[in-house]
Amino acid sequence: MEDYAKEFPLKLFGFDLLYVDGEDWTPRPYRERRAELVARIAKDTVIEPAEMEETDNAARLRAIFESAVARGLEGIMAKRPDSPYTAGARNFNWIKLKRSYKGELSDTVDLCLVGYFRGGGKRARFGIGAVLAAAYDPAADSFKTVSRIGTGFSDEEWVQLRERLDEVAAGHKPARVDSKMEPDVWVQPTYVVTVAADEITRSPLHTCGADAEGIGYALRFPRVQGFLRADKNPEDANTVQDIIAMYEQQRRVKLE
Repeated sequence: MEDYAKEFPLKLFGFDLLYVDGEDWTPRPYRERRAELVARIAKDTVIEPAEMEETDNAARLRAIFESAVARGLEGIMAKRPDSPYTAGARNFNWIKLKRSYKGELSDTVDLCLVGYFRGGGKRARFGIGAVLAAAYDPAADSFKTVSRIGTGFSDEEWVQLRERLDEVAAGHKPARVDSKMEPDVWVQPTYVVTVAADEITRSPLHTCGADAEGIGYALRFPRVQGFLRADKNPEDANTVQDIIAMYEQQRRVKLE
C-alpha cells in the first residue's frame, strides 16, 4: 500500500463537518464546524482540511481566486463564517466563484462540425448527445479538432441537428479531417457553429495546433451559441492560427 501511495499520491480534502458522534452540527456556525473538522483530522494522513482563509477584503478575495485559477482549479467557495449549513438551500451563506465567471476567453469562435456522438441518458432518444468540432487549417486545407461540445442546443435543436448532419454523414473519416477522436458518426465538413468557452488549454486529445509530442489545443467548457451558421462556409471557420493566437493572448492576460 505504501508503494501505491507513493505512485499515486492522492489526498482527500475535508470541506465541512455536518455530523459528529450522533450530534447534528449543521445548526452551528461554519467557523465552529471548521475548527472541529481540523481538530478531528489526524496528522500525516491522506485526509487534509481544505484550504481556508478568512477575510473581509475584496482585493484579498480576488487574489485568492486568481491563485486558485492559476493552479488549474475551478474556483473557490466563499462561506459566511457565522452561517449554519442548510442542505439544498440557495442563499448567500455560501457562493461558488468559478473560473467561468472570470471569462478568460472573451471572444467566441466559429468551428466546423466533423462528427457527432450518439450520447446517452436523456439524449439517447435523440440519437445525438455531443458534436465534434474543428478549426480550419488553410495550409493543409484540412479541419483539425479542437472540441467535443455537448451543451448549447435545445431539445428541438438536437433533433434538427441530427437530421441535418445525417444528410452529410460519411461512412469513414473524411479525407480533410484530422482527428484523434472517433465519433460515432463522421460527417463531411459542412456546417459551422459559434462556440463560447471559458478558456483554451493544451490537450493531447485534439489535433488543432498539435506539436511534435502530439499536444494540441482544446476549448474548456465549450457551449454552442445559436444554431447552425447559414452565413458561414466550412472554410470560414476560425483557423488553427486563430486558436493559437487566442491562447497566447489569454496567457498574456493572465500574466498582467
